[in-house]
Amino acid sequence: MAEYEVTHTTRYNYSEKVGHCQNIAYLTPQSDNRQTCKNSSVFVSPYPTILNQHQDYFGNKYYYFSVEDAHNALEVIGKTHVVTSALTPVEELYSPPWEAAVEALKSPQGEADIRAQEFLLPSPFVPLSETFAGFARETFTPEKPVLTAALDLTRRIYAEFKYQQKSTNILTPLTEVYQKRTGVCQDFAHLCIAALRSIGLAAQYTSGYIETFPPKDKPKLRGSDASHAWFAIYVPGQGWFDFDPTNGKAIGEEFIVTARGRDFGDVSPLKGIIFGGGKHTLKVEVDVHRIS
Repeated sequence: MAEYEVTHTTRYNYSEKVGHCQNIAYLTPQSDNRQTCKNSSVFVSPYPTILNQHQDYFGNKYYYFSVEDAHNALEVIGKTHVVTSALTPVEELYSPPWEAAVEALKSPQGEADIRAQEFLLPSPFVPLSETFAGFARETFTPEKPVLTAALDLTRRIYAEFKYQQKSTNILTPLTEVYQKRTGVCQDFAHLCIAALRSIGLAAQYTSGYIETFPPKDKPKLRGSDASHAWFAIYVPGQGWFDFDPTNGKAIGEEFIVTARGRDFGDVSPLKGIIFGGGKHTLKVEVDVHRIS
């Protein structure tokens, strides 16, 4: 078990005054059978006229806020206290052949299977194609257990693709990421999801945080952590299992889940609209501090 305090700070500076802004912030970790969110709060400056917490279609908690005073800068700080647990290693778990999982999703046996079916479909940032299906089938060979294949796919991305900050942005086509074999965590998550959905498996996008460790005998730098993204695959009758292609492994206790959706667009940490503002600069800092 691990216990964390997470601080996620976002700062915008604008060249011209913003007259009014409305935003949604996904900064509250989930509570489930693996982790428990003890408490969560969001602080906004300038002080918002409206600040409410809601739950979206996928069950994620988010904050909606509106700043109606003119401002040249916006700061949003999310603070959370969360406890996570270790998981049984994927290698020790039974799972059916991936073809059986595909067939089971065609004839859902319960509510969980039915809800998983929507994660078979393409979404705004995750197109489906025979190219992605062919990429998946290189790993999802006949009769291979679905979780074994998912882990192998995760390790393939880690081995064959280069992680490079600022090599892409959210508008970079997934086909370009695939061709250039370069991207960031959200690209690798989207690519795995596209590959899985293209062969008939349900997969979802997961946003959150991961604890990082400084070099030996060096202090951890403030703000050196970052928001993170990975994917989860659904096994009928067993549930969802998370894998991190950026680091080539199944998730462990050092991973903190914030929100789940079809792709990045559903669970972006902060999104909204502004009136005015001109050009802007953005700075994001994340601290994941282990308490125990």
